[in-house]
Amino acid sequence: MPNTDRALVLLEEYCKKLRKPEEQQLKKAIRKVMSIFKSSLFQALLVVVV
Repeated sequence: MPNTDRALVLLEEYCKKLRKPEEQQLKKAIRKVMSIFKSSLFQALLVVVV
């Protein structure tokens, strides 16, 4: 499993644990990072770097 896939799995698991109202801003930020990891631009950059 590529590192980004593993990171996405871990971030998703962590997000599921964020339920308190004060944790929602963190959850939103994590979901934003997850969407960046899934983007075609990010994936293309990984190919260039690796």
